[in-house]
Amino acid sequence: MPHALSPADAAKKAAADAALDLVAPGMRLGLGTGSTADWFVRSLGAKMRSGALTGVVGVPTSVRTGQLAEREGVPLTTLDEAGWLDLTVDGADELDDRLTLIKGGGGALLQEKIVACASDRMAVIADATKHVATLGAFPLPVEVVPFGWETTRAIVEATLRELGHEGCAIALRLHRDEPFLTDGGHFIFDLSLGAIADAPRLASRLIAIPGVIETGLFVDIADLALIGAPDGAVRRIERG
Repeated sequence: MPHALSPADAAKKAAADAALDLVAPGMRLGLGTGSTADWFVRSLGAKMRSGALTGVVGVPTSVRTGQLAEREGVPLTTLDEAGWLDLTVDGADELDDRLTLIKGGGGALLQEKIVACASDRMAVIADATKHVATLGAFPLPVEVVPFGWETTRAIVEATLRELGHEGCAIALRLHRDEPFLTDGGHFIFDLSLGAIADAPRLASRLIAIPGVIETGLFVDIADLALIGAPDGAVRRIERG
């Protein structure tokens, strides 16, 4: 017999299943990265295998997601081959009522942002713990080139001081005692900010630093959030 889902997984699956209602035959989909996005890929694969959904092709935002999609029988293509996408479905590490997001906990923030911005719509799927009043409790990922990364970190630190984030911890993300590498071969800083008062300003200041490739702040990108609950209920938040 299948194991019962934990409350967190039940909520994630409810949001992922609700996102399937947005998918129509023949769509080109951006497939996000992370535990909640994994539930969407599994549900999408099951619906396609059943014959209830046909002609859909996916663009994965990471090697990990691509491997899962292949196992689930979801046909894949590249973003360059697709040209433009109808919909991207992805998770978030945090989201607020304006649908500003923090993403990148899984290390795929650059590809996730590229794919989301090449889509007609972005739908965020999450459980209620990811919906917050103020962003920043989750450390903000910032993707940087390895060359001169310590100097880049010093400039990031100085920029944060100018913006009022004095003493913010900037951690180089590690994997088995070595710097974590993104699919693109880059490093990630995780910024422990506590609270982000002005996400657009912070994003624009950080992205202007030489060596910074992208930030995990998604501003004015997501159109819809589907917030799942353990009992299967799903709440919608739409960007005004």
